[in-house]
Amino acid sequence: MSSSCDSKSPTPPHPRRPPGPNRRSALGAVFAAGACGGCFGTPSALAPQLQGSVGMPHNGVQTGAVELPRSGKGFARFRPFGTAYWGQPELVTAIREVAERTEQSFGGPALVLGDLSARWGGKIPRHNSHRSGRDVDLLWHLLSVDGTPHTAVGFVRVGPDGLATDPATGRLYRLHVERQWETVKAFLLSDDVQVQWMFCSQWVEALLIDYARARGEPDELVWRAETVMLQPADSLPHDDHIHLRISCTPKTSLTGCEGGGPYWEWLPPLPTLELTRADLQEIGQHDPLVVEANDEVVARE
Repeated sequence: MSSSCDSKSPTPPHPRRPPGPNRRSALGAVFAAGACGGCFGTPSALAPQLQGSVGMPHNGVQTGAVELPRSGKGFARFRPFGTAYWGQPELVTAIREVAERTEQSFGGPALVLGDLSARWGGKIPRHNSHRSGRDVDLLWHLLSVDGTPHTAVGFVRVGPDGLATDPATGRLYRLHVERQWETVKAFLLSDDVQVQWMFCSQWVEALLIDYARARGEPDELVWRAETVMLQPADSLPHDDHIHLRISCTPKTSLTGCEGGGPYWEWLPPLPTLELTRADLQEIGQHDPLVVEANDEVVARE
């Protein structure tokens, strides 16, 4: 059983640092977005502009989704016959490319994927989000205690020491930190998607960031990873998987995609209304139900 992003559970304080200014504002944006539940429409003949990912991850739908195959180069579905493996095309493409690239670098077991979304979005079991085709759960890359790469056995909880025990068998594993970081890095550098969040526990984040710093990864990349990796304050700690969410884009923001959280400063700017306050005031002075002719106001019939 995965730990849903929305299952209520107390969360321990961050062991390393308080949230920086951008993380505080991000949390505020999440709560503000939550207050706007139901602020979007649904695709229909009366709203043809709404398509793709529509609404917010916790209150949305989707059109034009594609299904992630049961398996492929470097990846496999945790639930081969599950119905919640539909996502926006760019997300599915990114998953396949990241998995293939990681397999080429490391070989060995596939990246195992938990749920994406239902074909048309909306509520699915085990989650309160995953509704608009922009979410996917990534199970951990694991090693046996002797250092042999091992296929993910399910949603196993990784502790601050990097160790995990399979509750079904009692076998001990450890997080494959090197491979896990490469997966995180590949999504952050993807040409197909922009990462909005990677929900995971504080201690797993610490393991990955410490590894990235030790190997001399660029400061900009590490900063982005620290920014998007977050242990949710209102759910289970996500020590048994990473919940990846991609951002809306300038294009999809015009067709119904709503962020449900921050839009990071490194992302391409979203479209803005290019009207000044004076323009808006002038528009507001005219009654749409009348027309002006030769300086005389004539009522429309």
